[in-house]
Amino acid sequence: MLCLLMARRPGVVDKDELLSAIWPDSHVSEANLNVLVGEVRRAIADNAQSPLWIRTVHGVGYAFCGEAGDVDRATPARHWLVARERVFALSEGENVIGRDPSCAVWIDDPDVSRRHACVRIDDGQGVAVLRDLNSTNGTQLGRTRVKAEKILNDGDVIKVGPVELKFRDGADGAQQTRRIRKR
Repeated sequence: MLCLLMARRPGVVDKDELLSAIWPDSHVSEANLNVLVGEVRRAIADNAQSPLWIRTVHGVGYAFCGEAGDVDRATPARHWLVARERVFALSEGENVIGRDPSCAVWIDDPDVSRRHACVRIDDGQGVAVLRDLNSTNGTQLGRTRVKAEKILNDGDVIKVGPVELKFRDGADGAQQTRRIRKR
């Protein structure tokens, strides 16, 4: 649903079109669409009364109303932060890590500050730099608390509050495959 709304932004997608796109081989009521919109809004921290992302057009449908731009798919991400179950692609420039849903690396944990830390990617210089953003529970690189900017290397472990993130740098090409010994 969100992809369809974004593809048509800022235009309105009517309810019938959304119903047939989301549930193509089923007959569902309009109430199902309302429930889905509510779930998506909760997931992206939006609300119907003062929407940041999804605008209701009463009696017609919905529209994506947030700022968005098209991503150049020809340039894949070369830097990532890896958590247990998630991978965050980092882009050139500032990538803020925090609890605020607007952060590039959103970590939904009460022990993580809203704007906890920042990883700045400078492909021109070939560096990635980590800095703490005056977080409540601190940022660590390995076992050392970050007090000043620190250059990141592939495999470095960053700890924001209780959450560990591994920095991956694919700028130098693919990693070597490790051979598994047969027993």
